[in-house]
Amino acid sequence: MPKQKKTQSRPKPLYRVKNWSNYETALVQRGSITFWLSDDFEKTWMYVGEKQRGSQFEYSDQAILVMWTVKEVFHLTNRGVEGFVRSVFQMMKIDLPVPDHSTLSKRGKELKVKLPKKRTPRLTIVMDSTGLKIYGEGEWKVRQHGVSKRRTWRKLHVGATPEDGEIQAVLLTENSVSDGGAVETLLQQMEQEIAKFAADGAYDQRKVYDSLNAHSPEVDILIPPRKSARIWKHGNTKTQRLKRDQNLRSIRKQGRQAWKKQSGYHVRSLAETTMFRLKTIFGDELSARLIETQTTQALVRCAALNRMTQLGMPHSYKVA
Repeated sequence: MPKQKKTQSRPKPLYRVKNWSNYETALVQRGSITFWLSDDFEKTWMYVGEKQRGSQFEYSDQAILVMWTVKEVFHLTNRGVEGFVRSVFQMMKIDLPVPDHSTLSKRGKELKVKLPKKRTPRLTIVMDSTGLKIYGEGEWKVRQHGVSKRRTWRKLHVGATPEDGEIQAVLLTENSVSDGGAVETLLQQMEQEIAKFAADGAYDQRKVYDSLNAHSPEVDILIPPRKSARIWKHGNTKTQRLKRDQNLRSIRKQGRQAWKKQSGYHVRSLAETTMFRLKTIFGDELSARLIETQTTQALVRCAALNRMTQLGMPHSYKVA
């Protein structure tokens, strides 16, 4: 048999950060405890809302959110963040009580977390999902001995803007929920019109296109149909052609790689960059036991990542 020719991999392009000084300042500021404490946190620390049935809240939602944020940013346990914040208050001579670990756990189940987002009239959205481990074996044992029944994951679905990596929508589900099944819920979290939407082939489902068209009728959908895909609505029909079928016809005519380059589909890879940043900064595991608290934990991480993003991001240019 003739030897097959080895395909030569293209060398990766080199990039250089042109705003390194400002970006370095932003990186340092992320580690400042005063950055994560708002200027008026002392005024909003204690609960002043309406009375409820049973035991009353002692701390405001803002206080619980601050504790959860400090916990995730500095990789602390519930007891650890309790002691950490208490010591900070002592050094700052702030006469305020600190929620204990039990309060953090109980209030975390129903805590409302709002993503800090910049307001823009129209959005470009890249969407992807990733797994977050709950409990079970690590990666080394899985490679050596395979996956066991005790290995459990949650699935984090994220919609972000590619130009700055700001997260616009978040959903935590069980690992059985498909990528396409989370799109409608994610779109409900976005008030602005979507100009362009990019995702991988796992989102090539009718319900995804229906949800996108219902949300933003003029959206440019960049989802590569699978290699075995067929036309959903043939051209001889009098109804309007489907955007998905137009992509498929273009791929058949000029090839998949050419379509990706011509359509700008490669912007989708920046969704993976957002997932990489999340896992690098906060880890790939969830420590909470209940899915309600796990959802809060995931939302707090995404909100904190958005605040880090707004501090400053690297602006790089290609050098080779």
